[in-house]
Amino acid sequence: MMHIAEIKKTDIANGEGVRVSLFVSGCTRHCKNCFNKVAWDFDYGKPFTPEVEEELLSALAPDYIAGLSLLGGDPFEPSNQEGLVPFLKKVKERFPQKTVWCYTGYTYGGGKMLEEHANCASTSALLSMIDVLVDGPFIEELKDIRLKFRGSSNQRVIDLKATLKSGNIVLFLT
Repeated sequence: MMHIAEIKKTDIANGEGVRVSLFVSGCTRHCKNCFNKVAWDFDYGKPFTPEVEEELLSALAPDYIAGLSLLGGDPFEPSNQEGLVPFLKKVKERFPQKTVWCYTGYTYGGGKMLEEHANCASTSALLSMIDVLVDGPFIEELKDIRLKFRGSSNQRVIDLKATLKSGNIVLFLT
């Protein structure tokens, strides 16, 4: 069962507008100077139960909430993808106007994640429900605090809906 490290119900740092942020537990990448090392452990925090799902759906309900941001750990760890897909289906059904942002240390390309470890039976479904994907590992040597919505200059903020439609990477922010 997927675990969650943290929920922020009014977050303005991880995507456009006021967002609900879900930090999943578990990451095998272990980027140097990661801001959230505690969430590397797949069993950290609490289990992602139906009660937690309802708490998140309730937090998404107010009109001032622009959407949901997924962070970690890493949402693209296969066990996290399996837990997130059914939940995101509920989010999209209940709140079709709200956006989903996702942060991953893996790299997107050609309709999938470039690293084999991050591809599983749930990957296509997960990608189809994400509006904006911030991809790429955090690299300490490329850290730049002036960047919007990312920590290092190698990371991309991708308009995933436009990218999937066109077949070419469309950046949300340059």
